[in-house]
Amino acid sequence: MNQFSSVKLIRYFFKFISRLGDGLFWYLLMAGLLIYENFLTIIPVMHMAVFGGLGTIIYLILKNKIARPRPFEVNQAILMQGKVLDRFSFPSGHTMHAVIFSLIAIHYFPFLELPLIMMTILISLSRVILGLHYVSDVLISFIIGFFIFELSLFISWNRIPSYFIYS
Repeated sequence: MNQFSSVKLIRYFFKFISRLGDGLFWYLLMAGLLIYENFLTIIPVMHMAVFGGLGTIIYLILKNKIARPRPFEVNQAILMQGKVLDRFSFPSGHTMHAVIFSLIAIHYFPFLELPLIMMTILISLSRVILGLHYVSDVLISFIIGFFIFELSLFISWNRIPSYFIYS
C-alpha cells in the first residue's frame, strides 16, 4: 500500500487526510455539533471528549509497553511520507480516535454515518499508505476504538436517548 504514496497526487491527498486525523477534523466536528440545533448537543461533545481522552490513555500505555518500531524503520523499501507524532507504531492513535469519535457522533446523529465512516476509512488508509503504520496496527486500533465506544454505551454515559433529544 505504501507504494501508492510514490504518486504525488495520492501522497498529498493522504497527507492532507492524515493531517485532518491529527485532531483538526474531530475538533471541527465537535465545534460544529455545539452550534448545531440546540444546547443539548453538549452531551455528545462531552461524550466524545471523555472517551477520546480514555482512548488517549490506552493508546499511550500500549505505545510505550509494546514499543513496536514503525514500518519505515524496519523495512527500507517503505517510504515515510507523513508526519510522525510519536516514536512507536502500535497502535494507530489516528485510527483509534477516528473510530471512537465517529461511532459516538453517529450514535447521536445518524445522518452523519456515511461521511464519518468514509473519513475513518480514509484516515486509517492514510496511516498505512504514508508508511507510518502496519495494516495490523490499523486493524487492531479499529477494534480497540470499537470496544471503547461499546464501553461508553455500557457504562450508561448516554442517559437520555439520542432520538429523544435530536429528533
